[in-house]
Amino acid sequence: MLLACTVIILGFILLVWGADRFVDGASGLAKSFQIPPLVIGLTIVSLCTSLPEMLVAGVAAVDGNNNLGIGNAIGSNIANIGLVLGITALVAPLMVRSVLLRREMPVLFLVMFLALALMWDGNLSRMDGVVLLLGMVGLVYWLFRLGMQERDALMEAEFTENMPKNMSARTSVMWLLVGLVVLLLSSRMVVWGAVEVATMLGVSDLVIGLTIVAIGTSLPELVASVVSVLKNEADLAIGNIVGSNMFNTLAVLSMPALLAPNDFDAEILSRDIPVMFIFSLALLVMAYGFKRAGRISRVEGGLLLSGFSAYLYMLYVQA
Repeated sequence: MLLACTVIILGFILLVWGADRFVDGASGLAKSFQIPPLVIGLTIVSLCTSLPEMLVAGVAAVDGNNNLGIGNAIGSNIANIGLVLGITALVAPLMVRSVLLRREMPVLFLVMFLALALMWDGNLSRMDGVVLLLGMVGLVYWLFRLGMQERDALMEAEFTENMPKNMSARTSVMWLLVGLVVLLLSSRMVVWGAVEVATMLGVSDLVIGLTIVAIGTSLPELVASVVSVLKNEADLAIGNIVGSNMFNTLAVLSMPALLAPNDFDAEILSRDIPVMFIFSLALLVMAYGFKRAGRISRVEGGLLLSGFSAYLYMLYVQA
């Protein structure tokens, strides 16, 4: 147990470091091709922040643990809102001022309803994986067009500030490859450790994926969101979460579907997906604000964190 826990912790540390290097490399390479920072932030950065979840889900699927990969995708979406935004809002209230961000929120629900429709029969087939993958391609294209057509000065300035400075194309490629190798190795470590812990504790791979693995792979979003809000860049913090959740639902769920198509545990449909929708709806209400400016206060952040804690307790009791 001690060895497995140590491997998991070390794997998470390497996942965070590798994801950061990969994002820097991808962003620097895109910048060298004169791609606008807003487009880079909306597409490349959002996709790359979901890369740890994608690789963990892919490795788990290859090992025959598709429930761990699916649990990682759904659990990361829940953790991103309940844990990451909850803690971030406690650090400082989050003001939502970007028109682009408000436009992405309804798309997040469309993506989740698509995943729900594909999973309704209790099975993720290879065709479902293809549909999810095509959905991801369509999402990237939509975000690319949105970034090229819209000129959201607020988010553009925030993305520009967070782009790597003076990084050559050669250096960008180097960090891109280093980050990818580290991500692959650390994903292998996390999956091995998680399966060992699940076996020793006598709980399902799904529960481990929803808890330990989901929280661990959400660490990059937590670090990025807290840093963003300390820089007074709340739109960037929430944008990272919304983008990450869309890519988690499409790209991460496509991994077990494509690599190990099979039935999954019924609790995912009856318990975990409804919880994901509830947290997403709470974020939608807070972000839009309707008759007031969108704002996640410290009280609302506390409620999100409390709701996430209650969800973990429910999993503990049922396990």
